[in-house]
Amino acid sequence: MMKAILIAAATILQAYLLGSVDTGILVSKFVYHDDVRNHGSGAAGMTNMLRTFGKKAAAMTATGDVLKGVLAVCIGRWLFHMLPADTGVSPYLGVYLAAIFAVLGHLYPLYFGFKGGKGVLVAAGAILAIQPVLLPFLAIIFLVCLIPTGMVSLGSVAMAALYPVLTIIYGSLQGYAAGDMLVCAIGSGFMSGMVIYMHRANIQRIREGKEYRFGKHNKK
Repeated sequence: MMKAILIAAATILQAYLLGSVDTGILVSKFVYHDDVRNHGSGAAGMTNMLRTFGKKAAAMTATGDVLKGVLAVCIGRWLFHMLPADTGVSPYLGVYLAAIFAVLGHLYPLYFGFKGGKGVLVAAGAILAIQPVLLPFLAIIFLVCLIPTGMVSLGSVAMAALYPVLTIIYGSLQGYAAGDMLVCAIGSGFMSGMVIYMHRANIQRIREGKEYRFGKHNKK
């Protein structure tokens, strides 16, 4: 039991510290000598980087955010593989602990005053490492929302909301054990909730018809 607790703690710590390495803030500070959080939405994510500094900055930010999600989950999986097979701990516990705390690190980065981005790309990186088969479906959901509206936030919220549903469907089709299914449902639900919560201001602007739209004139 003590070994399981220590491994869980190590998984949480490494994921949070990795998540706290905020790519958008680092790129804006060291490449553009500015802080992206002082512009636009105030978030340190790809969308605000694109609006503030352009495509190159957005690409660097996206790459870094996805990779840290992948790395955190891979380390979490490796750590949990150290547990004896008879401990009865779901192998998905490690990957979802890592995913959740990597996203939390991105939202509230230890190194940058606990003010980061909104977690979408870090979550995408985590999903890539956990269940890559779901990413094409999530991408379709995102594009179906983005293309007619121009609202990245709407696509992000829709993806987040449907991710637990897709996870449960996939787990059912794969015949996951009840314990594994429970861990996946709770873990994906937490990830979904965090991303949606961080978009609460965007959701309010969508309701008011004031949300930023790429390629469209916004209402004042």
